[in-house]
Amino acid sequence: MGAEQKAKDLGIAFPKKEKGYLNLCIRVGNLLFTSGHVSDMKGKLGAGLTVEQGVQAARECAVKILQSVHDLHGTLDGLRVVKLLGCVNSTPDFTDQHLVVNGASDLFHELFGKDELGYHARSALGFVSLPIGSAVEVEAIFEVV
Repeated sequence: MGAEQKAKDLGIAFPKKEKGYLNLCIRVGNLLFTSGHVSDMKGKLGAGLTVEQGVQAARECAVKILQSVHDLHGTLDGLRVVKLLGCVNSTPDFTDQHLVVNGASDLFHELFGKDELGYHARSALGFVSLPIGSAVEVEAIFEVV
């Protein structure tokens, strides 16, 4: 079963979206680069938000990324996850950014296979603030295979 069907089985839908101010996903050669996608969840990890809430926020970012990729590519099939950058709105003493960003990685592993097309490089960084007070922002690079 491909990533497209797995996403549908999880209840992830891809309604067509209108273009906005910025390009949310652009193709260069065989690579798809996404803009940063922010969570609707607001707040700061280490000051009110739990790691579990952060994981959910990162997963939400991943779903938004999949929507943008789907809008451009037309399907999730035929893609390999290459790289994720996870930005976590966190206090200076919060050190579990990597656990938060697992929310995005875990979804991509589930859809594309942890030891297959979903096995990706990743960075997880802490930031003093993110746009509109979002808890998490994630961007991704995919290869068209």
